[in-house]
Amino acid sequence: MKLLIIRHGDPDYTTDSLTEKGHREAELLSERIAPMDIAAYYVSPLGRAQATAEYTLKKCRCAAETLDWLREFDKNLIIGPDGERRIAWDMLPQDWTSVPEYYDKEKWADVPVMAEADMRNGIAYVKNGLDELLAKHGYVRNGNYYSVVYPNEDTIVLFCHFGVECVILGHLLGISPMLLWHGFMAAPTSVTVICSEERREGIAYFRVTAFGDISHLNNHGEPPAFAGRFCEIFKNTEQRHD
Repeated sequence: MKLLIIRHGDPDYTTDSLTEKGHREAELLSERIAPMDIAAYYVSPLGRAQATAEYTLKKCRCAAETLDWLREFDKNLIIGPDGERRIAWDMLPQDWTSVPEYYDKEKWADVPVMAEADMRNGIAYVKNGLDELLAKHGYVRNGNYYSVVYPNEDTIVLFCHFGVECVILGHLLGISPMLLWHGFMAAPTSVTVICSEERREGIAYFRVTAFGDISHLNNHGEPPAFAGRFCEIFKNTEQRHD
């Protein structure tokens, strides 16, 4: 089985929709995804993900099921050094890298600032939703791998967000999402591909075969949006610092 995790197009966060560029990206994405043989589409309830999915769904005349756990991982906000509530992947490197527990797939959620944000329950909501979905498609969680109840080569698509994408990958691969949130970046409309591998009958593990692929943009000369990134050099005042 293949999972395609797709981040929404360039966002207008003030309206929870897409910018003009985001709509162009979503259209180019649809030209890539719509012709594919897809078993099922799933989408976040948030507007920017719904708007992105709409282009593909119209083109292939398909429908998607909306899943609440695919919404951006913004229910569990931490208290930043300025006293304001922030998303966990906006922490400064000098703050989170100094805490060894953040590198541990189990202990990271018990760091006081994360515990205060009820991060463990927030993560469990996504993990449980993902495992229920995989079980529906024939793969049942069994410790750190999946038991194959119904082996298949189906492809399913998840239209969602960068933050929750990292939580999904962390669960499948056994990695602290802190490392993914801060060490990886999936550009708007990027496609991440995860394939099951059943090397022994009935036992499967999921492997990333592509991360953040934007070939559908590159092929049309559309540069990736900057949303989600921070400034490459400090003196660049036109790019986001915080």
